[in-house]
Amino acid sequence: MRSRNDNQAMTLQVNNIRKQFGKGNESKQVLGGLTFSVADGEFVSIIGPSGSGKTTLFQVIGGLERPSEGEIWIDGKKANGERGHISYMPQQSSLLPWQTVAGNIELALTISGVNGKLAKEQTREWLDRIGLTEYAKAYPHVLSGGMQQRISFLRALLAPQRLMLLDEPFGALDALTRVQMQQWLMSIWEQNRRSVLLVTHSIEEALYLSDRVIVLSASPATVLEEFHIPFERPRQEEIWSDSRFIMLKQRIYELLRFGTEGGRER
Repeated sequence: MRSRNDNQAMTLQVNNIRKQFGKGNESKQVLGGLTFSVADGEFVSIIGPSGSGKTTLFQVIGGLERPSEGEIWIDGKKANGERGHISYMPQQSSLLPWQTVAGNIELALTISGVNGKLAKEQTREWLDRIGLTEYAKAYPHVLSGGMQQRISFLRALLAPQRLMLLDEPFGALDALTRVQMQQWLMSIWEQNRRSVLLVTHSIEEALYLSDRVIVLSASPATVLEEFHIPFERPRQEEIWSDSRFIMLKQRIYELLRFGTEGGRER
């Protein structure tokens, strides 16, 4: 376990987190002792088999569930069972349907403590930066899936919390739109460098976006391996054909396929 001083150097520290549901013979262990960290301004992705406990992990980090064992530290403070320490972007757009695009952004800024007039000014600036000025007065239902996710990501980005949890945010998009959104997210993130923890099922997405990739086993989830991604930022499309990218992709695929350190296929 890290010391308090080490925790303060990290935006997020997950220390030996275990989560069990039920009791006795009916109990099920979902998280099997996870330890990892996200440094200030770092982009970390988690990838694992379906049902490996990634959603439960996010619920524990966000304070919606208390861990059965272990500790969650956020910004140097123990946060077991405490809400309000993270901003969150779900799989589906979380925009308020009765608010315009501008209204959704203004609300996020107001919640962050920005006063009304300044919130309107900053909303105009951000809509211009993300190329959606012409949709300021539109309602979310008229936007494409990619546009809705841009606004959803922006709302999470404008929240006051330093740690952002992104839960498979592009999973519902078609392949081309997904790649475009990855490139767009990188361009916006590079300007702000918030601490990000992303859950994804896409190995390519994890390698393209991340500073580190953490691979989980099947449930009960443990860390199988952690990869430091060697590509410089800003990332270029050429890395997709880089031999190191291909080797990392194959290594992660093999871990996901065989699942455990003991080599038992899942």
